[in-house]
Amino acid sequence: MVHGTHNSLVDKRNNDIKIYINGEYFNRNEAKVSVFDSGYLVGDGIWEAMRLHKGVLVFLKDHLTRLWSAAATIGMQFPFTQTELIKTIKEVLNHNNMYDNVHVRVMITRGIKKTPSQDPRLTISGPNIVIIPEYKVASIDSKEKGITLFTSTIRRGSPDYLDPKLNCHSKLHEVQALIQAINAGADEALMLDVNGFVSTCNATNFFIVKNGEVWTSTGQYCMNGITRAKVIEVCQTNGIKCFQKDFSLFDVYGADEAFVTGTFGGLTPVTKIDGRVIGTKNFGDVTRELSGLYNKLIEKVVKDDTQ
Repeated sequence: MVHGTHNSLVDKRNNDIKIYINGEYFNRNEAKVSVFDSGYLVGDGIWEAMRLHKGVLVFLKDHLTRLWSAAATIGMQFPFTQTELIKTIKEVLNHNNMYDNVHVRVMITRGIKKTPSQDPRLTISGPNIVIIPEYKVASIDSKEKGITLFTSTIRRGSPDYLDPKLNCHSKLHEVQALIQAINAGADEALMLDVNGFVSTCNATNFFIVKNGEVWTSTGQYCMNGITRAKVIEVCQTNGIKCFQKDFSLFDVYGADEAFVTGTFGGLTPVTKIDGRVIGTKNFGDVTRELSGLYNKLIEKVVKDDTQ
């Protein structure tokens, strides 16, 4: 059975969701894009995933800032404003009568090509936009159990050829890392940067706890995670020492706790790395405290938005 940070409870309502594609709605089994789509042909696209809590798209401004930064990085022109995209996302949620515990994925590719090619000048349409909203509640059992990691030989990219901060459709190296981890009997992959320091996981950001201090990578070779940033913010607000720094597997193997962060799962504890048990319990005390503080931050954001 698949186990990892994206484990969710089964919700039959997802069988009947309506998926948005370029202004139209489609049933799940009918939602399709052209084989000439830039994202399908060469991975030329960007995406964002966000959570709907009690009618509020949490940390929406942060997600949109990251999306627009990604578009600028790859030279993609959006034919809509942030305000217009927000309106579209909310229309999709209203169309599906969604209010809470929803995961929304927004995917935007450069558009349709006239022929299979990398060349953006051969794009003959505007960007294709797909919005998939799903009812998703993280499995509490999976969170309490924690996950295991295996350190992949696949390194995170360097900023001078594929910046890891770019949330793009080109994820093959992360898939390769995950396959290595799965074949090694782990749930997900831990990845090093080009200098051999610990960077991130294949789909989440990585943290360790040592002597009450929280450590994570410098951020130069990891995903520009919204949840990662919020955990750092929570630490600073609550007087918990948190450092963004270079550290190695030597530090990881001797850590008191380890956890990963992501939009869907929040904070998920790590119990074992490369066969080595981390800490003395599945859900470490500092990790649990931070998870609670992160959830309180979400509650505050929801409350402030609805007042």
